[in-house]
Amino acid sequence: MTLLSYAKAMNRALADALEADPAVCVFGEDVGAGLAGLTPGLQQRFGAGRVVDVPLSEQAFTSAGIGAALNGMRPVIELQIPSLLFLVFEQLANQAHKFSLMTGGQARVPLTVVVPGSGSRSGWAGQHSDHPYGLFAHVGIKTLAPATPTDAYGLLSSAIRDDDPVVLFAPAGALGVREDVTAPLVPVPIGAARVHRAGSDVTVVAVGHLVHQALAVAEELAGEASVEVLDPRTLYPLDRAALVESLGRTGRLVVVDDSNRFAGFAAEVLAVAAEECRLLAPPRRVTRPDGAVLPFALALDRALQPDAEQLRDAIRAVLK
Repeated sequence: MTLLSYAKAMNRALADALEADPAVCVFGEDVGAGLAGLTPGLQQRFGAGRVVDVPLSEQAFTSAGIGAALNGMRPVIELQIPSLLFLVFEQLANQAHKFSLMTGGQARVPLTVVVPGSGSRSGWAGQHSDHPYGLFAHVGIKTLAPATPTDAYGLLSSAIRDDDPVVLFAPAGALGVREDVTAPLVPVPIGAARVHRAGSDVTVVAVGHLVHQALAVAEELAGEASVEVLDPRTLYPLDRAALVESLGRTGRLVVVDDSNRFAGFAAEVLAVAAEECRLLAPPRRVTRPDGAVLPFALALDRALQPDAEQLRDAIRAVLK
């Protein structure tokens, strides 16, 4: 049995990409030391010219990455804190994302932004605990949230090969996940969802690390209902066909999503279901509250995040 951790899977994806393509490079703070857990050993193996320690200025090195991408490189930018995405949103949404569209595809920006530890790390407070993936999905940037080590490897590999900007959120709640890997690691197509558990009574769409919570709750409720757990993996473009197919089997929907409720990803999933499916019961969302800012105190931090009890209650509500 070979156990692979989430962080090690991403490290391996980066190493394989650097080995396969000399155009791939990594920019980030303390990537040489592997501080965030994704890049240990890479600078020693590939050199400081390809695994580049940068000054503490996210706007500067994100802009440098965009420039490198426009000039034929395939940069991977590591942002240690998810809330730093607000700093670089202009560069990503207004520049990197639009170059290809505004030049008729003549200028491509094959840039990958990786956010290790997105969401709450317990006690990191309001400016370090966001899950802003809905912002990037809204403007049309390819947005990924893998839940497992094999999907982390596969989606990061595909992101690096993509000719357009991709933002990959590696949830803090998933970084400690380990998986028994028996088959070779391979790229995972962007835009393809995954059914982790088949069911016939209710579909639970779970984002990122909450896939594992959903699987545990589904097992707990096995005597009451047959719960299907659908992992979108790619938040944009959403695999609408997989969602519609799942709801065709179950007719009921619960979305569990560790981001803010209003105008969030969960709301988009509910909208697709309402537009394209005939549901047997009103759908439910299990999310952070509207406009949530996570407090420093651990008990309050936990109180604002989706938990198993809320998910159980939502599943039971749609089954009534």
